Amino acid sequence: MRTLACALMFSASLAALAQQKAILLHDAALVDGTGAQVRPHVDITFRKGYIDSVRPAFTKDAPKNVEIVNCTGKTVIPGLISAHSHLGILLDNATPSPNAYTTENVTKALNQFERYGVTTIVSLGLNRDLVYQLRDQQREGNLGGATILTAGRGIGVPKGAPGLDVAPDQIYRPANAEEARKDVDEMASHHVDLIKMWLDSGHGKIPAMDPAVYTALIEEAHKHHLKVAAHVYTLADAKSLINANVDIFAHSVRDHVVDPGFAQTLIDHKIWYIPTLALDEAFYLYAEDPAIMKSEFFQQAAGPELLAKLQAPDYAEKTMAAAQTEQAKKDHEIAMKNLKTLYDAGVSIGFGTDSGAVPGRIPGFTEHRELADLVSAGLTPLQAITLATGENGRLLHEINSKLNVGLIKDGYSADIIILSADPLMDVHNTHKIDAVYHHGVLVPNPAPQN
Repeated sequence: MRTLACALMFSASLAALAQQKAILLHDAALVDGTGAQVRPHVDITFRKGYIDSVRPAFTKDAPKNVEIVNCTGKTVIPGLISAHSHLGILLDNATPSPNAYTTENVTKALNQFERYGVTTIVSLGLNRDLVYQLRDQQREGNLGGATILTAGRGIGVPKGAPGLDVAPDQIYRPANAEEARKDVDEMASHHVDLIKMWLDSGHGKIPAMDPAVYTALIEEAHKHHLKVAAHVYTLADAKSLINANVDIFAHSVRDHVVDPGFAQTLIDHKIWYIPTLALDEAFYLYAEDPAIMKSEFFQQAAGPELLAKLQAPDYAEKTMAAAQTEQAKKDHEIAMKNLKTLYDAGVSIGFGTDSGAVPGRIPGFTEHRELADLVSAGLTPLQAITLATGENGRLLHEINSKLNVGLIKDGYSADIIILSADPLMDVHNTHKIDAVYHHGVLVPNPAPQN
């Protein structure tokens, strides 16, 4: 009943959208997603879900037949985009379960992303085929939450990666190249947005994917004009995937520091690199810095079940003593260095977090943490926000040429965050969400500001 109510409410909002006045955000400081410097005193008008105009703020007669929202003293940025997230793996953000991929649970996550200003996500594998129905419902205007692009089930390794507790119908595990091609064909028949693959050996603890398998699946995907995103960890795997014509690295290289030559190879092959800096950090962040958990911004995103786990009396001590933590810290440090090297070299950098995959990578919250990590790696707040908006919009446009998101520009989807504080002065001010509009519709109950 709850899901039905959300769907009916969203459908009703779209019907109202078709009849409502245009909305004018008046006198905003605009960060438009292009990487350009902030533009003060701007009016942004949108109607029927799309941005109609961006112009200097009126100073005399207010336009007629528009709903005016006063944004004096506020900053407007595009809705955030996560090009690497997951749905339906965790119950209540806290417990991995093969029973988690349900309409109710997925819808709950989509709504949470949206409340936190993440208006579009790529659910990058481990999806039950239910995702195609949900995506179609969204496109028909019958389901709310963050806009879904999907990699379907994705392709892993028999008895290997990904080592997550998901149902068998959430992942393909082909034993050979022929089976891999068939799996790609099946996903293409569902009009999947892209293909995801896992290949690594988990530090030699599990079987790796045969290069013949991933070469075949990449070839087959390209026959269907689908891009391929690869879970990657080692530099050696990354180089092999470049030779196999992969399109997207869905994580950082974390076993070696990369050099300018590697960066140039990515540029030459037009490969996107999604660093997911928050991925490794999530294994120990809340134990190392428990003050993060005190804000309502965090607590509402985490939910009571995850909070109980993270605040358990022995959680911090066990986490900091774990061997996994030592490795995660090393991986995070290398990921940060590699991101800066590749960004400075001009590699196409996307933005994603692996949110929703394991406890601690929290839909909505972790995207804001990723912005902070990008700044810690050496980017400016403006550069970080640009990756999460305009640059990711460029990536998504390559995946789906009908999708224009990530910029506040005429003709783009009206996906907009109004902030009560300047994120270019402090990137943590992206937490200060005053309002979110998703495809021109005001999102109810945005994330708390503190």
